[in-house]
Amino acid sequence: MPQEPSHSDIRHAVRRLCARFPGEYWRRLDRDRIYPTEFVQALTEAGYLSVLIPEAYGGAGLGLGAACAVLEEIHRSGANGAACHAQMYTMGTLLRHGSPEQKDAILPKVASGELRLQAFGVTEPGSGTDTTRIQTFARRQGDRYIINGQKIWISRAEHSDLMILLCRTAPRDDAGKATDGMSVLLIDMREAVGRGLTVRPVRTMINHATTELFFDNLEVPLSSLIGREGHGFRYILDGMNAERILIAAECIGDGRFFIDRAAAYARDRSVFGRPIGENQGVQFPIARAHVQVTAASLMVERAADLFEAGEPCGSEANMAKMTASEASWMAADVCLQTHGGFGFAEDYDIERKFRETRLYQVAPISTNLILSHVATHVLGLPKSF
Repeated sequence: MPQEPSHSDIRHAVRRLCARFPGEYWRRLDRDRIYPTEFVQALTEAGYLSVLIPEAYGGAGLGLGAACAVLEEIHRSGANGAACHAQMYTMGTLLRHGSPEQKDAILPKVASGELRLQAFGVTEPGSGTDTTRIQTFARRQGDRYIINGQKIWISRAEHSDLMILLCRTAPRDDAGKATDGMSVLLIDMREAVGRGLTVRPVRTMINHATTELFFDNLEVPLSSLIGREGHGFRYILDGMNAERILIAAECIGDGRFFIDRAAAYARDRSVFGRPIGENQGVQFPIARAHVQVTAASLMVERAADLFEAGEPCGSEANMAKMTASEASWMAADVCLQTHGGFGFAEDYDIERKFRETRLYQVAPISTNLILSHVATHVLGLPKSF
């Protein structure tokens, strides 16, 4: 039986792959808002996008910690895993709640790269992070669901064959609890686009390939349903927890990218006859950023361990995402300050990564919502909304 690769081995291998896609590659894509097709294909061929898919379906069958190692190293190398990370965290919903028929039909093709499962359709313009108030509705009619509604900030929809969609199958007012009456559907984008589904790109400050979706009487078969009708909110949480932990790992990678660059620049840059890194005013902020990123990485490891063990990990996933995103942003600010004017030059890649890492204090869940969760679910304080 082959030995499972260590996280250290995975990191080294990912680092070698990313070396084939240097800063100039990412700068060119960023300027023209182009999807990194070649990079995603390389990750697919190397098997990194199927690390969480069981071996029986052609994947590596590794745990969330291995997936975290992959994404952290991608970001530490100066690349951006956002182009493909959804293929990892959507596994949480499909693997745990999909039918044997769904998994047999889809997972081997996702593992081989024949299909891409990159889109995660949850957020809506009128609900934001209040997921219980989504209005996209799937009405059952014979052997079909008829879907109407709208989604926003659905990234990679133009580059995905399949999408995990959360929608209502019963009105919120008719549900026993606000989280009841929602269902998860697996949408074949190849069949849907132009036949009831319209995808509209949304240009943003970063190259994130995000879109707005419009559903106008889109028909999908009942076999699209994942799990039981009306239980979708519970199912989607598995995907959301994985998403927050994996994106936290990306933030750790970003943080280490910034610290590596800042420390190297502070050692090499001489002003007034000596390296600027000799000055405590320069070296202390870099050291503090390193401490913050290291502490946050331990929180990410803790959340990933709980997820792998099948233990409740919602609070830990939220706290990992918050601490990691704040640590990466602090490291980004320190790195930019260390570089001075050169930090604003595209050729240094600092300004691009600076913009990219800022996203994660807003998405996939904002810092304020995390604090609200911790206050009410961990500390027992009354709800503030």
